[in-house]
Amino acid sequence: MTRLYETLRERLDRRARYRRTLRELRSLPLDTALDLDIYHGDARRIASQAVYGRG
Repeated sequence: MTRLYETLRERLDRRARYRRTLRELRSLPLDTALDLDIYHGDARRIASQAVYGRG
C-alpha cells in the first residue's frame, strides 16, 4: 500500500511541475519567447518534454 501512495505522490508532483512550467512558459513576454525560439503554441509540448521527457 505504501508503494501506491509513493506512486501517487510522484505523479502529483510531476503534474504540479508540469503546470508550473507551462504557466511560466505562457507568461513569457513575446519578445523574450522569440529570443529563445519558443512559440507560445508549443508551450504544452515544451513543458511535457521538460517534466515527463516526452512530447
